Amino acid sequence: MPTLAEAPPPLAPPEPATPPRRRGRFTPYWLLLPGILWLIVFFALPMVYQASTSVQTGSLEQGYKVTWHFATYWHALAEYWPQFVRSVLYAAAATVLCLLLGYPLAYLIAFRAGRWRNLIMVLVIAPFFTSFLIRTLAWKTILADNGPVVHALNTLHVLDVTGWLGWTAGDRVLATPLAVVCGLTYNFLPFMILPLYSSLERIDVRLHEAAGDLYARPWTTFRRVTFPLSMPGVVSGTLLTFIPAAGDYVNAELLGSTDTRMIGNVIQTQFLRVLDYPTAAALSFILMAAILAMVTFYIRRAGTEDLV
Repeated sequence: MPTLAEAPPPLAPPEPATPPRRRGRFTPYWLLLPGILWLIVFFALPMVYQASTSVQTGSLEQGYKVTWHFATYWHALAEYWPQFVRSVLYAAAATVLCLLLGYPLAYLIAFRAGRWRNLIMVLVIAPFFTSFLIRTLAWKTILADNGPVVHALNTLHVLDVTGWLGWTAGDRVLATPLAVVCGLTYNFLPFMILPLYSSLERIDVRLHEAAGDLYARPWTTFRRVTFPLSMPGVVSGTLLTFIPAAGDYVNAELLGSTDTRMIGNVIQTQFLRVLDYPTAAALSFILMAAILAMVTFYIRRAGTEDLV
């Protein structure tokens, strides 16, 4: 009988392969390093310096020393709380006006502009081609007492209503809250339009067609489809408008009066004229904390984290 061939010896188990060396795993960190250093040098360190300044006592002649004098915060808030409230009201009014003016324009650019889209976008960002100061000074000419704008508002009796609300004084618009809000609205309107346009452009137009197929009217389509999907742009635009408007001082300085001073004017005066550095630093931190609290509450209430 034929004999069976001997079975070959079992193969030795393969040696575990040496994992390849992960090259470049630190590359993302090296790329982030310049930005991190920039934030540390030009943001974190100045913040720490201002925090130490806010708890110092002394004078410019004798020098300041860190004495952990936290009462400066309370005195600053007790003395300048009207300016804080005024800044929030002016910034909120400008933000609402920017939203009411910017949303229709952003909707037009996203869905109806066609070949004119690029031209309209250039017109939206055209104010950035000139200085912030020049744009604000231009409003002194636009809102001049003998100018056509004030004459038209008087003819339409608009100033009677704004005067009753306390936003204007008599037949004047300059040196009133209305002038400051107009300047804030104009200067920060592009910051509202651009995020809104970016958010609206992402919406699939087929969703509008589907809503029409389900017999939804245009207003219902806007309320149930367009506006909810554009909420990231609304949140981003309102934040980009409200935050710088609350700390602005140029518009109140050039278009307002002593009765329309915002907290930014007070901080600027304390830093550059009065030379009371601890009070100015304390006011800055109070403003930052107030804005941070309001922004946190607003984002949570808005119910969206997908910011544009």
